[in-house]
Amino acid sequence: MDGSRSHPVYGRCSDGEGGLPPGSAGRHPTEARREPRPSPTGPGAHALHDMTELSRALFEAPGQGAILRLAMHHVAVAGPYRAEAGYLQVDGDLVPSPRNDHAHAAFVDRRGRQLEGRDGPVTVPNRSWGWALGLRGTERLHGYLVVTSRTRPTEAQRSLLATLVWHTAAALSVAFAQHRQREDALELRRVRKERTHLQQQLISVLAELGSQQAVHALMADIAAAGGGEEAVTRALHELTGLPALVEDRFGRLRAWSGPGRPDPYPEPDPARRHDMLHVVAREAGPVRIKDRMIVAVRPHGEILGVLALVDTLGEADEHTVFALRHAAASLALELTHLRDLAEVELRLHRELVDDLLAGTDAASAYARSEAVGHDLHRSHYVVVVEWSNRSADDSFARIVGRAASAVGMHSLVTRRSDHVVLVADERPHARALHDALARETGTRSGTIGVSAPSDSVPDIPHRYQEARRALEARLSSRERYGTTFFDELGLYRILGPGADHQELESFVHEWLGQLIDYDSRHDATMVETLSRYFDCGGNYDEAAASLAIHRSTLRYRLQRIREISGNDLANVEDRLNLQVATRVWKIVLGGSG
Repeated sequence: MDGSRSHPVYGRCSDGEGGLPPGSAGRHPTEARREPRPSPTGPGAHALHDMTELSRALFEAPGQGAILRLAMHHVAVAGPYRAEAGYLQVDGDLVPSPRNDHAHAAFVDRRGRQLEGRDGPVTVPNRSWGWALGLRGTERLHGYLVVTSRTRPTEAQRSLLATLVWHTAAALSVAFAQHRQREDALELRRVRKERTHLQQQLISVLAELGSQQAVHALMADIAAAGGGEEAVTRALHELTGLPALVEDRFGRLRAWSGPGRPDPYPEPDPARRHDMLHVVAREAGPVRIKDRMIVAVRPHGEILGVLALVDTLGEADEHTVFALRHAAASLALELTHLRDLAEVELRLHRELVDDLLAGTDAASAYARSEAVGHDLHRSHYVVVVEWSNRSADDSFARIVGRAASAVGMHSLVTRRSDHVVLVADERPHARALHDALARETGTRSGTIGVSAPSDSVPDIPHRYQEARRALEARLSSRERYGTTFFDELGLYRILGPGADHQELESFVHEWLGQLIDYDSRHDATMVETLSRYFDCGGNYDEAAASLAIHRSTLRYRLQRIREISGNDLANVEDRLNLQVATRVWKIVLGGSG
């Protein structure tokens, strides 16, 4: 702020040259407008009084810049002077004051630098006298005050000017000392603050090292003891105080430690799960998703599951993140070990399934399946899987096995040149297995064929052929991708390649079995009636005549046929299959039950 607005001696001068009117220096602003009081001692006493007030103002000015501006503004206190320029020495260079006379700025600046710290004359146009006066302190040169006059000053006026310069230099020395003292105090405060910060950092580092050592030690103990998912989540909960959990890649819970476990655990949404895994896979460390800190567990680049902390209140810090990362690393080692075991198990499964598909004795198959933890005594289905963008290698075989497990199928797995084979103890859902594989592979361009159920080990090779025929039928259809069941193929079961006498019998039994059983129990002729009806092209009169029965009797029998078999003669698909079945029953099987 301009010094002329903060001190009585800053008031404007009336002569236009920066000097003060006689007797006005040092007055209060309200007194400056009054008439000057007469002095008992004359004009010299006024100058001395003004110099005293100016000196006080110089020492009270806020900083070196304000002191220089004040001295330049009131140089007329010392005589008929005008301040042409003022300079402060900053970092070894003379910095001009903003109040310098710009008309002579370049000339005066050049002359001031030529003096190199000495006093000396300065020539300014229209001024008969000019002098550059050094503002020197006890330790250094603070700057210059360049003063001019229209007339040559008297000895008394020079003395007053020297006094003004001396007071200005003294005020600058005090201001410089105070500034340096403040800088020293600030530096001391900064050093102390930095020392405190370093001490806190050291304490934090020591605490962090202690925490990390505790994490390393606990996870090393778990790894040495062969701890699994439960052990890892329990240790992570103890380290962080937050509930810890492990989910498989499909979102199903495998382990939980700590309070708040949902019961029942929510069923995962496949689309959201896929998006979440995509987000987690892009990061090397934990990712916050809603109230969970989640890190992917991927020992060989393929995500096998996720490890997470439930952090509802957002309390997780860097120690929590560190513990979560190391727990994930420990879990990855454990899953790697399990993966190796799975590889061995897969080879054992493959050898067993290869023998089952080729044909092997039941006793040996039961013993070997029991050794790998699978029960072959139950009914089984053979499932053949082929995917357009995946070769049938070990990696795809593992994917098919995981997808089958995810939808609740217990199975043995092997592979062929272009497809993967499952021998499963449950009939797969029409879409569940295909949907699971679509999530795993990222595309729905895959085909699955499922056999009819097999109740014995020797029957499995035949069921394998059924599954392949179901797969081929699907690939030959308009909708190539999806799941096809052999027992839903209908007429195509006996039209396709590979159909044999046993297949014909199975087809007849499927469509006429209930009628054949009814005829056998009641000594009836329901199958023969249906066959004659089809032979006569569905004509009631001709069919009744060929059977030697009344037309109404024929209608009654056809109604009973619908009730017993559960098939609708008005349905085109049912009618075609029933007609073919009666032909096979009569011609190929000789009308045998």
